[in-house]
Amino acid sequence: MKNKKIEIAVIAIVLLLQTIIFVIVGINKSYIHMDEAYSLGLASYDKVEIQDNEDFYNTWHSKEYYEDYLAVNEDEKGEYAQVYENQKNDVHPPFYYLLLRFAMGFSIDHFSVWPGIILNIVIYAFITVFMYLIIQKLICGKPRAKEKAIILAFTSSVIMSSLNNVIYIRMYALSTLNILITTFLHMKLLDKEKASIKLLLAIGVSALIGSLTHYYYLFYLVMLAIMFVIKYIRKKEYKNLISYVVTMLLAGGASLAIFPYSIQHMFFGYRGQGFISKLLDIPEFLKNIGSYILKIQLFTFNNLLIVILFVILILFIFKLAKKQKIEKNKYLPYIFLPVLFYFILVSVASPWVELRYIMPICSLVFILIIYALYKLLIIALDEKKSSILIGITLCLILIAPFVFKIEPEVLYSDKKEIVQKLENELNVPTIFMFESNHNRFLDDILLFAKINESYIAKNFNGNEENIKEILQGKDISNGIVLFINEGQDNDKLIEIVKNATNLTNCTYEKRLNACDVYYIN
Repeated sequence: MKNKKIEIAVIAIVLLLQTIIFVIVGINKSYIHMDEAYSLGLASYDKVEIQDNEDFYNTWHSKEYYEDYLAVNEDEKGEYAQVYENQKNDVHPPFYYLLLRFAMGFSIDHFSVWPGIILNIVIYAFITVFMYLIIQKLICGKPRAKEKAIILAFTSSVIMSSLNNVIYIRMYALSTLNILITTFLHMKLLDKEKASIKLLLAIGVSALIGSLTHYYYLFYLVMLAIMFVIKYIRKKEYKNLISYVVTMLLAGGASLAIFPYSIQHMFFGYRGQGFISKLLDIPEFLKNIGSYILKIQLFTFNNLLIVILFVILILFIFKLAKKQKIEKNKYLPYIFLPVLFYFILVSVASPWVELRYIMPICSLVFILIIYALYKLLIIALDEKKSSILIGITLCLILIAPFVFKIEPEVLYSDKKEIVQKLENELNVPTIFMFESNHNRFLDDILLFAKINESYIAKNFNGNEENIKEILQGKDISNGIVLFINEGQDNDKLIEIVKNATNLTNCTYEKRLNACDVYYIN
């Protein structure tokens, strides 16, 4: 692609194609995770938890009551103060929520997943462009480098982990972009004998935005910064060292000036204290690393990582046998080590082993592995054959989800039927027997935003008379729906409801994210 206009046209076509794929996947998203509900509520509601409302428990509510937590109302247009206030009281910095709040303003008085998904689709357009720029630098000088770079960038954006990132209404897509921009700017810095003010300003701004998006971004940035400090000291480039360190200090100072609560979140909040305690639990730490590798195997390489690593091992043995050296790439350590550092620290810091915590580096992990395969293939074969085999590998990775029936974790296709059923044919009076010690209500708030009338019975220890009182005046001729979360005797509660209502049939409908659903008629 020697012609700049052709290059731009090809990139535009790729972005259009990936957007179509993202929209198709978004259309099939059937449910939301509790943290997605938090994203929507923290961006639009006047408090962190809807459960903190005085009238939340033991009162009948319409679906609009719950939808209010998930949507921006007409009288809330132009209000952004709650974004900052809610994040102060939560555990994350506010920048993503500010963008989400703006996007939600296009869907007034109505809950929709699309503001969050469209925001991520836009972010992913930039992610693909920066992946293209990063890969181009990595393989600079190779035949048809730009063509290879755009193919790899596109593939990295449509692997399962990326699709999950796009339709997951959280800050991880934005954090991915922050990491890629930071990486690309530092690659440019490697090319400079003297760091320009313009480039340092861009690095400082990217560090500022990254730190205000997600704290895990700092794992990546810290390692990258340490490497550059060591580089400047070793080469005695003290002017560059001072300029770089001052840039980072100014970015850090600006971040704390904008959101000083970061200190509380990182070092004194329950997440920060949990991280410190986990550092001492080596067996758990090693177990988490293994679990995250399996996540990468399944969602980043669509179940083909083990095969690819086996091929890489065979090729590496072949390289040793031929006593050939791999041509060094000056950029590679500045991607590999920060990615490894991020991966290890997230394995310690993350409260649960979840794909979302490593999604910001999944595209870079993908490129690093494919790049290693490519470099080793060139030793065993020529450039042309190596490129063909890489192309075949990428095709197999893209086909694999259809073969292995892999889908994004947060697509929740298994929830589609129950959502439609409760919204339509089973839209009857609904009681949630809620054990407050297992509070994950937001995991299933979406259904309550679709059910016409519902009642959250907190820590129900009553009898048949209490059920009769709750249902007084309600039409239960078509039955009722019963939600029961953990920590309770489901059979006992069902019998109390059946005896109180004279309804005899009970059908187990579905296990949701945090509770069981029954239809009693």
